[in-house]
Amino acid sequence: MSLPASFLSVIAIWSTTPLAIKWSALGAGPSFAVFSRMALGVLLSLVLAAALRIGLPRHRKAVQTYLAGGLSLFGAMSLTYWSAQYISSGLISVLFGLSPLITGIAAAYWLEEKALSPAKLAGMLLGIAGLALVFRDSLAVGPHALAGIAALLGAVLLQSLGLVWIKRIGDDSSPVAVNLGSLLVALPGFFAVWLLSDGQWPAALPERAALAIVYLATFGSVVGFVLYYYMIKHMEAGRVALITLVTPVLALLLGHGLDGEAVSGQVWLGTAAIIGGLSLHQWGERWLNARLPGN
Repeated sequence: MSLPASFLSVIAIWSTTPLAIKWSALGAGPSFAVFSRMALGVLLSLVLAAALRIGLPRHRKAVQTYLAGGLSLFGAMSLTYWSAQYISSGLISVLFGLSPLITGIAAAYWLEEKALSPAKLAGMLLGIAGLALVFRDSLAVGPHALAGIAALLGAVLLQSLGLVWIKRIGDDSSPVAVNLGSLLVALPGFFAVWLLSDGQWPAALPERAALAIVYLATFGSVVGFVLYYYMIKHMEAGRVALITLVTPVLALLLGHGLDGEAVSGQVWLGTAAIIGGLSLHQWGERWLNARLPGN
């Protein structure tokens, strides 16, 4: 698959996963939902690797990549599933929209990508202002909204750092192998969290939850992440993180239309500021240079 097609496919998948995460935990709890998703994802990845005759490399860079992907996956997904109990799916995607800013800063230090120009810094400030608007509105949603937002920001940080870490390692293994290795590293952690939380198999799993788990395992954990690792291999880290620039509005609309989630004017204003800040961060310098005399 070409890079543009991969990019658009991941946008489509990641726009739907926040709502699917909320649905998957209905009647099952977040720990079982994420563990069952990842376990099924491992099985599907094994089938895919076998069908394509792709082995699992064990050289140093490959193992480092599996660790980087698995640890960031475990941390980010655990925090995301926990926070989904207390905040809307649209807000999850909005806050993940801050990942290009974090990725840009990390890439500037680890990968020497240019990420700290005046335009990029201005975009960061505008994004933070938008986050403040969303944050202020969310405090009134429920007593645990603050904890949910804090956990989700931790998830954004872990995913962003994991992206840059994988890019820095520079392994040339197949994205299918990288995804399988990362899932194998992460799965014991998800199993341990489920055991420590309750360890109980749901007596009756609602149909919506079951379908959401299957969808997340197939498209979120296999198709989406294989394409994600493929883009990490062939694109700059900052450009890969642009995926989350597009998904917030789509996720807000899906959450509002399919799950009846309330979206206040202040959340929309904050979302617009975040997207505007991310746009300035990514393209502001190019826009300014194009309009300066002599350019």
